Amino acid sequence: MCGRFTLATPAERIAEHFRLAAVPVLQPRYNIAPSQSIAAVRAAGPQRELVWLRWGLVPAWARDPKVGYRMINARAESLAERPAYRTAFRRRRCLVPADGFYEWKGTGRGKQPYHIRRRDGGPFAIAGLWEHWQSPDGEVIESVTLVTTAANARLAPLHDRMPVLLAPATYGIWLDPELHDTRPLAALLQPCPDDALVTRPVSRRVNDPREDDAGLIEAANEPDRGV
Repeated sequence: MCGRFTLATPAERIAEHFRLAAVPVLQPRYNIAPSQSIAAVRAAGPQRELVWLRWGLVPAWARDPKVGYRMINARAESLAERPAYRTAFRRRRCLVPADGFYEWKGTGRGKQPYHIRRRDGGPFAIAGLWEHWQSPDGEVIESVTLVTTAANARLAPLHDRMPVLLAPATYGIWLDPELHDTRPLAALLQPCPDDALVTRPVSRRVNDPREDDAGLIEAANEPDRGV
């Protein structure tokens, strides 16, 4: 699964990487947690826009928006079948910018958090689905879930799932509003190459979503390495 991630890359680099029409206003974030408002990139006509969505998908047909707390992740293998995701999979896809994410490994002293990033430290896109929900009294919530797949060999010692990290060459395909055939989309939802990521154990302070500073991604006890 993916329950926490980071986005501290400068806004100018995010705009360049995702080919945004404008440079967004972003603050460095080191402990982004479910139910918070997170940045997402969507198609806006021929251009791309960065918007803010609540993390935890609320389907359009949901009676209670609290259902979103249980839908922070969506399994790639069942997107086309599950009622909560299948329409969004066909019509409402997005990219969630990140530059790292966390996973926890069980140890004799409890769960040890690890920060996981690209080897070059650069930003990447997590595959996302978004939804528009409106209550009878007019309250509107736009929300998002992160797509996960089986962990690659590097991350399997930490967890059996990982977020889908899309290759930049596939961003346009994933965002294409005219593409409703899910077969070519499903083919994109694979684990990233085993050597693409590095991990390092970090402070257990990340367990508290109120903690949010650069110290959270500093190595704890051992240097940066691949699992």
